[in-house]
Amino acid sequence: MKAVILNISAWMLLPFMDGIAKFLSKDIHYLQIVWGRYFFMAAFSILITSLFFKKHLSFPKLIKFQILRSSFLFLSTVFFFYAISVISLAEALTLSFISPIIATILSFVILKEKVGPRRWVAVIAGFIGVLFVIRPGFNEINLATLAAVGAGICYGFYLISTRKLSAVDSPLMTLIFTGLTGCIVISLIVPFFWTWLSISQWTLLISLAAIGTMAHFLLILSLRYAEASKLAPLGYSEIIMNVIIGYYFFGDFPNQWIWIGLIIIVASGIYISLRENKNSII
Repeated sequence: MKAVILNISAWMLLPFMDGIAKFLSKDIHYLQIVWGRYFFMAAFSILITSLFFKKHLSFPKLIKFQILRSSFLFLSTVFFFYAISVISLAEALTLSFISPIIATILSFVILKEKVGPRRWVAVIAGFIGVLFVIRPGFNEINLATLAAVGAGICYGFYLISTRKLSAVDSPLMTLIFTGLTGCIVISLIVPFFWTWLSISQWTLLISLAAIGTMAHFLLILSLRYAEASKLAPLGYSEIIMNVIIGYYFFGDFPNQWIWIGLIIIVASGIYISLRENKNSII
C-alpha cells in the first residue's frame, strides 16, 4: 500500500509541473523552460541526495549508457514541453502514453525478449488509439502533435535503457546524472533563446523543477516497496489531474476522439504491463 500511495502521489504531482510549463510558454521560449527544469532538477537532486542519501553519491559504472539514457529523457522533455506550448495538456499526454508500447517493440528488437501474440495485438491497438487522437485526413497534423508522439517514442527508449541500468547504478545517482546531463546540453543551447525573467517567472520556474524533482523522488521511493512492473499501470492515473488542470486553468477539455484514443492507448498499455508482470513472475 505504501508503494501505491507514493507512486500515485508522484503521478498526481507531475501534471502541476506540466501546467506551469504550459503557462510559462505563453511568454518565454519553451527551451528556456526546459533549462529551468534541468538546472534546478540537478541542484535539488544533488542537495537531497547529499543531505539524506550520501552513500548513493558514487560515480556511475556505465557512464556511456547513463549518457545515452539521459539523452532520451532530455529529448522526451524537449518534445513534450514544445507540444504542450501549442496543444492541450490532455492531447499531448495521451499521445505520449505510447511509450510502453514503444518499449515493448524495443524489448523485442533490442533486448531480444519474447513478446507473445497477445502483446502484439495490444501494441497494434495502441497505435490505433493514436490514430483516433491524431485523425490523419480529418485534422491537420501539426508539429506539436508529432512532437508529443516523439516524446512518447523517446520515453520508450528511456524505459528500455533504464531496465539495463536498474541493476547496476543507484537510482538516486541516476537521477542526479540525468539532471546534470540535461543541464549541460540545454545550457549550451538556451542562450540563443534567452529572455530576461521577472521574479514571478523565476519563482514558477524553480517551482516547476522542485515539483518535478519531488515527483521523481517519490517514484524512486515507491520502487523500494514494490517492483516497477507492478507499479507501471498506476502511471496512467496522471491523466486525471492532467485533465483537471487543463480544464480549470486553460479551458481545455478533451474531445470525444481524444477520449476514445486515450481509452484504447491506456487499455493496451495496462495490458502490456500486466502481461510483462505475469511473465516476470513465471
